[in-house]
Amino acid sequence: MTKKLYLFLMMCIVSTLIFAGCNKDEGTDSKDKGDREIIVGMVSEPDSVDIHRTSSAGDSNIAMYDTLLSLDNDGNILPNIVSEYEVDPNGKAVVFKMKEGLKFHSGKALDAEAVKLSMERLMESSPFSSNAGDIDTIEVLSEYSFKIEWNEPFAPFFLNATSPYLAPLDVSVLNAEGEEFEKNPSASGALKLSEIKRGDSITYVPNEDFDWGSSDGAGFDSVKFRFIPDEETRILEFKKGNIDVLTDVPYQYIEELEKEEGVTIERVPNYVLSYLGWNNKLPKFQDVKVRQAIAMAIDRDSIIKNTLRGEAQPVFGPLPKATFGHSEKIENMAKEKYAFDVEKAKGLLSEAGWNETDKDGVVMKDGEKFTVDLWVDDDPANSRAAQIIQNQLMEIGIKVSISVKESATIIEQTPKGQHEMLLWGFGWLDADVLNFLLFGKDKSTRLHYQNEEIYSLLDEGAIEMNQDARMKLYEEAQEMLVEESPWVPLYVKENITAIRNFENFEIHPIRNAIVWPGVEVSK
Repeated sequence: MTKKLYLFLMMCIVSTLIFAGCNKDEGTDSKDKGDREIIVGMVSEPDSVDIHRTSSAGDSNIAMYDTLLSLDNDGNILPNIVSEYEVDPNGKAVVFKMKEGLKFHSGKALDAEAVKLSMERLMESSPFSSNAGDIDTIEVLSEYSFKIEWNEPFAPFFLNATSPYLAPLDVSVLNAEGEEFEKNPSASGALKLSEIKRGDSITYVPNEDFDWGSSDGAGFDSVKFRFIPDEETRILEFKKGNIDVLTDVPYQYIEELEKEEGVTIERVPNYVLSYLGWNNKLPKFQDVKVRQAIAMAIDRDSIIKNTLRGEAQPVFGPLPKATFGHSEKIENMAKEKYAFDVEKAKGLLSEAGWNETDKDGVVMKDGEKFTVDLWVDDDPANSRAAQIIQNQLMEIGIKVSISVKESATIIEQTPKGQHEMLLWGFGWLDADVLNFLLFGKDKSTRLHYQNEEIYSLLDEGAIEMNQDARMKLYEEAQEMLVEESPWVPLYVKENITAIRNFENFEIHPIRNAIVWPGVEVSK
């Protein structure tokens, strides 16, 4: 062998060893990162990670976004992207000052101009644009300050600004039509989008520029949300160890999972209020005594025990505890007025003219039987609740048939008044929900209830900037709603999450969302 050939072969061997060594190190790094991957099992896949385009927000599409303001665990509004603000004496304008040096995932600055452009896109095209109020102008005052002026004061803005719907996104990544955000997403939240596999999963990595509250940064390396609609498959994957976080644990599996070694069950009260509603424009629901009778015929405890395994809290008043405007005075008033009482309910129906019965025990008025069709979605727990409500109303002579509908169908058809009765729910943290969704003028899309006095009170509540004065207005409106009984508030479910392999894991007690800066996987 010549000396030149020998040297050439030795160089090849050394190069190969170096290359192999590099590959080995990279493989080790990759494995280590994989060890700190969090797998979250969920029921439903979001329709979009674009907060201005999605029809619903949840853990799998909100962690990309950091909010203008934030909520602490007691519901107090705190600075976040916005460090401070000053309200004009007339209540129609607010000057906001921002923290400096914040960045989007793209590396671009999160400044006042970016907030303005994002807010304008929200107002132009988001289904949740009403969260921003009736804005007249948004003015950039300096690099990190801006002014919003409304056509009339909009008190809910500050609480709404703690939600991801008003969170800024980086509009510079959008195309000329303002679309295709998912192809190049950029916001400023704790998680940065890594990959979307439609029909399967969404994967994120920690945003290194986010304030994790620790010099070590995030307590994990990636988060994958897997979407598994089938209950049994989801449970099996968790029990096999293929899932670290199981959200929306079916109630019938809670006891079983509590016995699993290393598994912890996290319970957080939800802010979604389930209710029994009906189309108040229909003649059979025009008499307040009929509506009150239905309210008295509902035994919430029985529904909670038999369909939700006790994992819910009964609610009698119009607002749950987590929502601003909730009043213990109103809650106690409603609880006393509509305590479960079958005989009293029968008496009210009789007073309303439903004082005859057919051979099956269905009450009648002028020869007409009191029958009603109840719409419910395909959630198993809701379907079981509907069956119990069906039995309870039959106790007072109201015959209920149940129609299982897709949620999209209910959302589309109830504003048109194509339903008679429905089992549904709402979740919002400000009492303005009574106005813009439930009972406002031309806004009662599910209940179709009309009351000019209540309209006036709810309109005043939306523009009253003093919180104490707002509270009094909402108490007055709720007192009227309790008396009028245009629906039956039922319960707030517990949010049940099963976890394993964590040193720390936190769910916000009001927002019901995973607090990623508080999450750390086991070492």
